[in-house]
Amino acid sequence: MASLLRLQALFSLRLATPRRLPSHLRCAAAVASPLPRRLPAAASNGSPEQRASETDLESGLYLVATPIGNLEDITLRALRVLKCAHVILSEDTRHSGKLLQHYNIKTPLLSFHKFNEREREPIILKRLHEGEAIAVISDAGTPGISDPGMELARLCATEKIPVIPIPGPSAAIAALSASGLPTEEFTFARLEVSAREAVTQIFYVPPHGIHQFLLDAASSFGDSRSCVIAREITKLHEEFWRGTLGEANEAFATRQPKGEITILIDGNSISIDETPSDDFLEHELRELMAKGHALSTAVKLVAEATSAKKKDVYALALRVFGK
Repeated sequence: MASLLRLQALFSLRLATPRRLPSHLRCAAAVASPLPRRLPAAASNGSPEQRASETDLESGLYLVATPIGNLEDITLRALRVLKCAHVILSEDTRHSGKLLQHYNIKTPLLSFHKFNEREREPIILKRLHEGEAIAVISDAGTPGISDPGMELARLCATEKIPVIPIPGPSAAIAALSASGLPTEEFTFARLEVSAREAVTQIFYVPPHGIHQFLLDAASSFGDSRSCVIAREITKLHEEFWRGTLGEANEAFATRQPKGEITILIDGNSISIDETPSDDFLEHELRELMAKGHALSTAVKLVAEATSAKKKDVYALALRVFGK
C-alpha cells in the first residue's frame, strides 16, 4: 500500500511540473492562447544576440502576408512572426493596428511606405545587421507585390541578409479559384501583351480606374471575351460579376464600385500554334503605334503576344511602315 502511495505521489509530481518547450516552439505555443504582452523595452536591453534569442526568431527580414479582407485569413506562422519580431514595418500603422489589436499583438509598429522607404532603409539595414528580426506587412496581401517592400528585399538580398517569405492570402489566386475560368495556366500582365494569350489573364484594378480599364480591355481583347470582376474578396460585400467585356462596360458605365478589384479575362480561344495572318499582325502593329509605341517596341510586343516570329513581324513592319 505504501509503495502504491509513493508511485501516485511521484506521478502527481510529474504532472504538476511543467515541461519547458524547445525554444523554436515557444512563440508558436504562445499564439495558440491569447498572446502575452511584450516585455518593456528596458527588459530587452543587451546584445543583438540576446535580443534575437528572446524573440525566438532568426535575424532577417520577414515578408508577412496579411488578410486581404477577412481578419481570420491569417496563418499561425504569420501570427508567431508578428508577435516575436523586434519591430513591424507597416504601410499604414493605423490600418495595421486593427489587425494587431484583434490578435493582441504588442510588437511596435514603424511606418514604411512609398514616401519614406528610401529614408528608412539605412536604419532598417543597420538594425538587421545588428541581429534583429524585422517583419514587413502591407495593408493587405503580400508586401513587395504591388506594395512597398520590393526594394528593401532587394537590398537585403544584396547584403546577404536573410529574406524570409511568410505566405498567405492572394486576391489574384482567390479570384482565379472562384472565377470559373480556366486555371491550368494564367498570367498577370499588361493589356498590350495579353490579348493574344491563350491563358487566363489577371489584373489588379483600382476602383477609380475600372471604367477606363474596361474600355481599353474591350478594345484589346474584343467585346465578346469572357471576364470576371471580383470585388471585396473575403469581405462582407464580396462579389463576383461574370459576363463579357462588352457587357461589363454596360454594367459598370454608371456604377462606381468600391474596394479592391481583381479582373480576370479569359484566354484567346485561337490555338497558340495558329500562325496569325499578315492583316492581323498589321492591325496589331497599327494599334500599338497609334498608342505611342515606337515601331521596334510594337514589333516586340506583337511577337511576344502571338506565335509569329519576331523577324517576320519586323520584316512586315518595314514593308508596311518603312524605317
